[in-house]
Amino acid sequence: MITYIYMVRHGESSKAQGTERTRGLTEKGKEDSERISKMLQKEEIDLFVFSPYQRAILTINDLAAALGKEVFIMEDLKEKVFSLDAVPLTNNELYPYLSKSFSNPDHALAGAESNRVCQKRAIKVLKQLLTTYVGKKIVIGTHGVVMTLMMSYYDRRFDLDFLLHTTKPDIYRMKFMKNELVEVERLWE
Repeated sequence: MITYIYMVRHGESSKAQGTERTRGLTEKGKEDSERISKMLQKEEIDLFVFSPYQRAILTINDLAAALGKEVFIMEDLKEKVFSLDAVPLTNNELYPYLSKSFSNPDHALAGAESNRVCQKRAIKVLKQLLTTYVGKKIVIGTHGVVMTLMMSYYDRRFDLDFLLHTTKPDIYRMKFMKNELVEVERLWE
């Protein structure tokens, strides 16, 4: 039986407003959220699973509400913890850090998560979803790094280069036969 996972990377958000957990979407992010709703409306989604971060929730919450589908918020789908104080890294800090962490999955800043730890917590959720909701279509509202790490667990082609070429938002439909990934298709244009 086929199970579909739709990885939806959140829309554009401003690092200058709110914390990692509370920052919402920019105007462009809100407009893109409407486009996502129109795109996924026809996919016959069965349930929605969100990261607890507002930007991930706001990106697809309207579609979940419009469809009247089950919604779950899962702490372990949050973005990778980059720093102890939860202050977002600047782009000048982020890219060298990502390069180090993707070349060494155990690399982490003091008090932060390594890629290995982040992947382990997120994959646990994904495996649980694949086991519990066999044959269903599931949207996961998530973030760039954690999405890439979940996808790379099944296929190493989803690496740092892949992450750097994703957009905000982005959508990937993953087709699973039991727990085996058999196909990935990018839906966002």
